[in-house]
Amino acid sequence: MALLERVSTLLRANLNDLIEKAEDPERLLKQIVLDMENQLLQVKTQVAIAIADQHLLDKKRVEHVGQAAEWRRKAELAVQKGHDDLARAALERALSHDQLVVGFTEQAADQKQEADNLRQALHKLDQKLNETRARCEMLVAEHRRARVVGRATQVRQVIGNDQEHALGRLKSRVRIQSAENAAASEVLAPDSLEDRFQAMESEDKVEMLLSEIKARMAPKLGSGSPAS
Repeated sequence: MALLERVSTLLRANLNDLIEKAEDPERLLKQIVLDMENQLLQVKTQVAIAIADQHLLDKKRVEHVGQAAEWRRKAELAVQKGHDDLARAALERALSHDQLVVGFTEQAADQKQEADNLRQALHKLDQKLNETRARCEMLVAEHRRARVVGRATQVRQVIGNDQEHALGRLKSRVRIQSAENAAASEVLAPDSLEDRFQAMESEDKVEMLLSEIKARMAPKLGSGSPAS
């Protein structure tokens, strides 16, 4: 039966292989469970039909067994009454019902086998469905956890990169500030001993040059002054 073939395919399905190939594992798992639930419903329906057919065939077999026995009783009655022709006709009817009994017996046996196969398929599919539901719940949880971990890793990477960039900018600003502070310190630093001696020497040179100018200008200043 095509139904049993579909059930067999579902029973053989490897969830891990299917998930690895799926773009959306959660959606695939939900679809697998839904398919199995639909197949389980169909198998239940077919089991009920098969059992009903089996009971019907058994009922028909019993009816023909009774009719065959009835025609044999009539044949005996005809013999008792001396009506051999009626007896022969009754026996022919009995044999016809015997053949139907054989046919219905075979059909009932085949139907019972089919019903048993469907019962086994139903039992296995029901077990597989329960296992698949539990497995799917676990796989969905794993998939969601993996996504959360992946997102957290991405966030940490982004934060880490941002922190590195921020630290880099901060270090650069610190170096620049340090250089500026160093330059300001050099400008504002008190005169060193060498600087003080150099200033004294400069003052001496200035005084010496001033004295020379005054000495040169002394005669001119003397002659140009009014007589006393």
